[in-house]
Amino acid sequence: MTVDDTGSGTGADPAPDAEPGRTAGSVTHRSNEGAVRVDAHEDQDSGEDPLALRLEQLILGAERRYTPFQAARSAGVSMELASRFWRAMGFADIGQAKALTEADVLALRRLAGLVEAGLLSEAMAVQVARSTGQTTARLAEWQIDSFLAGLTEPPEPGMTRTEVTYPLMELLLPELEEFLVYVWRRQLAAATGRVVQAGDDEEMVDRRLAVGFADLVGFTRLTRRMEEEELGELVEAFETTAADLVAAHGGRLIKTLGDEVLYAADDAGVAAEIALRLIETMANDETMPELRVGIAFGTVTTRMGDVFGTTVNLASRLTSIAPRDAVLVDGAFAEELVRTGDAPASEAEAAEAAAAAEKEGEEPPSYRFALQPMWQRPVRGLGVVEPWLLARRDTEA
Repeated sequence: MTVDDTGSGTGADPAPDAEPGRTAGSVTHRSNEGAVRVDAHEDQDSGEDPLALRLEQLILGAERRYTPFQAARSAGVSMELASRFWRAMGFADIGQAKALTEADVLALRRLAGLVEAGLLSEAMAVQVARSTGQTTARLAEWQIDSFLAGLTEPPEPGMTRTEVTYPLMELLLPELEEFLVYVWRRQLAAATGRVVQAGDDEEMVDRRLAVGFADLVGFTRLTRRMEEEELGELVEAFETTAADLVAAHGGRLIKTLGDEVLYAADDAGVAAEIALRLIETMANDETMPELRVGIAFGTVTTRMGDVFGTTVNLASRLTSIAPRDAVLVDGAFAEELVRTGDAPASEAEAAEAAAAAEKEGEEPPSYRFALQPMWQRPVRGLGVVEPWLLARRDTEA
């Protein structure tokens, strides 16, 4: 099967089946663009909001034309594979309603073409569809809930929101699309760079990373005391602050879970700096609850932008037992900080190193962090763990 941008598939019927009672003249084709023109009364008979249909056509760039079966046939793929792709992207089953466009056909054709060309396995193509669908679904929901809803407040008395939405979307759509592609390319370049720098093929999937959880203390009690709007503002402020700090100091935000943030870093010193910055920043904000952070270092499996494995589980458990406004780390993380010279193995060792340097007339070692061993304790599912309390060795934030 040939993958192209013309909307015509090799060996596939590009036009849907004719419907009873509809003449061939009801649909006009422009084969070079894959565009169609459908009678206006079809939308009126559908029972759907005319503005919603106009917005859909504006955003998708094409009118409804295909049933799922017709779209799959036009793309040259089986209905079973088409359904797997659509469900992976997060789209509900629609039976045989005529709700799909040329863009849907082209997307199917491209995914199937990558499989046919041997660039992706079928399972990997489904993963691509699922990861893209989940990520963009969240982005779209956020844009509508937090961004577009505010902008579409009627600017003048007497105007309705529906009178504002269409022209506003018409202006925003190309700009948002360009920005989305720019950010995606930037993120793809950064992710690709990290992968190719891995030591071997196994490290591309199972890598040694520092994984940190930051958790708001007493969040469940807050949900019972605060109004929904106040709670939403607090969560948004926490997530925004955490995301900014993680990015600014070289970490990667994996996901946010309302009162909890999961991040990762290739370097233990980076992860430690982020954790302490989070504690310090939240402590200086009177509107924020106290925070606790747990970090572990070790082999991590990455899938679809998420991280899994014992290291992640350990970081989560350390967070649950960490003191308020404090950071707990595991032994492997502490060892990595010592190995890289970011922290001394003990304060006694630091004092000895400083005395030796002074005797030789040299500058003493400069450590950023201090590590204090805590009591060993059993951690559910992970056995006995010896956590370490992480702090700065100086008073500078």
